[in-house]
Amino acid sequence: MQRKPPRRTRERILETALRLMNDFGEPNVNTTVIADEMKISPGNLYYHFKNKDDIVTCLYQQFEREADALLVPPADAQARRAPNVEDAWLFLHLLFELIWKYRFLYRDLNNLLINNRTLELRFQVLLGNKVETARWLCHGLAKNGELVAQPAEIDALARNMVVITTYWLSYQYVLNPRRFAEAEVLGSALARGCYQVMSLAAPYLTGDARALFERLADTYLTS
Repeated sequence: MQRKPPRRTRERILETALRLMNDFGEPNVNTTVIADEMKISPGNLYYHFKNKDDIVTCLYQQFEREADALLVPPADAQARRAPNVEDAWLFLHLLFELIWKYRFLYRDLNNLLINNRTLELRFQVLLGNKVETARWLCHGLAKNGELVAQPAEIDALARNMVVITTYWLSYQYVLNPRRFAEAEVLGSALARGCYQVMSLAAPYLTGDARALFERLADTYLTS
């Protein structure tokens, strides 16, 4: 069997930094901690990254690329078929998994935005893209006859969905900080997050779409 090529030091630094920041929070991790964890010299780390902000920015860029692949660009929205309730549920599930993968960005969001102007500007763009995707989902449900709402209600619904997805894991962390990373707690938090966001749309769902939402909700909340 062919051996996989060894991971480059730069990739290992990013992987280690992501794990440490997810586990202990971005303010509690510095370049010395990362280098010690990897058993490399600080000089070796600085050869690849000039400071911690550089590492954080690179991690955000990774996250952004994965988020962009998930979100629906406005230019593509017209070309795609109108989404249904199952599509919306799957999208939320994938989005919450991505947020969990880079959870330090959300848990330490205010601190990061204050100290990193690049992240401040780029996260604003990301939020805008999330709102556009949520709006596309809601308009798609309306086009399929699965959701009945006025344009102003859809706009408010889309923004509220983004607010919940952005701050849901922080809310869950506050409820159970010492067990937050445990698989059982995590699974419940992600499933409940999907339900919480979809429950915002539930009052506007009609007929089979409402029945499907209730079945999906029951599956998620009892799994």
